[in-house]
Amino acid sequence: MYTSMKDMLLHARDHQYAVMAVNVVNMEQVKACIESAVEEHSAVILNISPRQMIAHAYPQIMAPMVKHMAEQVCVPIALNIDHGVNMEDITQAIRCGYSSVMIDASSYDFEENIRRVSAVASLAHAKGISVEAELGHVGTAADGDGLNTDYYTDVAQAKEFVWRTGCDCLAVAIGTAHGSYPKNRIPRLDFDRLKELKSALTVPLVLHGGSGAGAENISKAVACGINKINVCTDLMNHAKESLLRTLKEDPDIQYMELNEALEESMKGFIKSYMRLIGSSGQYSFDAHTGPELD
Repeated sequence: MYTSMKDMLLHARDHQYAVMAVNVVNMEQVKACIESAVEEHSAVILNISPRQMIAHAYPQIMAPMVKHMAEQVCVPIALNIDHGVNMEDITQAIRCGYSSVMIDASSYDFEENIRRVSAVASLAHAKGISVEAELGHVGTAADGDGLNTDYYTDVAQAKEFVWRTGCDCLAVAIGTAHGSYPKNRIPRLDFDRLKELKSALTVPLVLHGGSGAGAENISKAVACGINKINVCTDLMNHAKESLLRTLKEDPDIQYMELNEALEESMKGFIKSYMRLIGSSGQYSFDAHTGPELD
C-alpha cells in the first residue's frame, strides 16, 4: 500500500523498531526494496534526493512507478524527498505524487529553520503528506562533521522546534555523517543525547548517515529510540561491488540477466538490514490472497 511515513513511523515508535529509508534511482532498486519489504513483512521508505531527481530519478517518472508498485502489495511503502532544501524541489515532489517530504533547513539559524519547516508543513499536511525536518546538522563524513559536537541536536531546542513546526518526525544529529567515513573509522555516537531526545519528544526520531556506522551502533541507536534510518552509500557500494563481481565471474552475461542478478543481490542486503533494525515481521498478511507485485 502507498502511504505517507507518518503512520508507519508511529507504529515503529510504539513497537520500538526502525524503518529502513533507502535512496533509489531506478526501477531495479525500487523493485528490490518493495519485494524485500513484502518478503520480510516490513514497511520501507524510498528516498530520492533533489540531486538524484535531476541526475537519474526523474520525479514525474519515479513517483507514478513507485505508487503503482506500492498499490500492488500489502505492506506500507512511502516515497520521500530526501533533504529537500529548496521549496521548488519540495513542491515538485508534491505535485508528482510523493507521499512524504523532508525539508532540510538545518544549515539556517533556529528561527529560520522553524519558519521554513512550518511553511512546508502547512502545505504538505493539507494534502495528507507527512513532513520530516532536521535540527542540529548531519554533515559530511569526509569533512569530519560527525565529530563536531556543535552540530549535535540540542534537546531543549528540539522540544520547542517540534511544537512550533508540527513536523511528523525529526532527524537528529548525534555523531553520524553522510557519505563514506575514512577507512577503518566507525563513528562514536552520543547515545546519552539520543536517550534524552527520546525522553523529551513524542515524534519518531530519524538517523541520517547510517551507512558505515556499523551494526553495533545501528542496533543500539534503534534500542535508544531511532525509528527511521537512512541508507544510501552502503547500498550503492554494495550494488557496485555486486555488479563488478558478477561481470568478473560471467563476462558474457546478458544485460537483463545482469540486472536480475543485481536486483537479487540488493535484496539480500536490504533484507539483512531490515532484520538488524527490527522491521522484519512487523506486518502480517496472507500472501496467497493479497495482490502480488508486478
